[in-house]
Amino acid sequence: MALMITEECINCDVCEPECPNQAISMGPEFYVIDPAKCTECVGHFDEPQCVQVCPVECIPVNPEMVEDKQSLLQKFQRLQEAGG
Repeated sequence: MALMITEECINCDVCEPECPNQAISMGPEFYVIDPAKCTECVGHFDEPQCVQVCPVECIPVNPEMVEDKQSLLQKFQRLQEAGG
């Protein structure tokens, strides 16, 4: 399940540096998460770090990108093989 950032984002800049996969970047209006890089921190941490630090709780699961933990782990492994 890739995560997503909703329009409630206040652009506080705390989530981007916490992402171990560099999946978070500034979009046209607020931060966005690249679903091809988001593993919900599987392989790195027990919980998504961006969700942990977000002060406005605007990072839910993306309903269009539902993945199970095994799929997230496989994505993590592919990203590691590709160099991040």
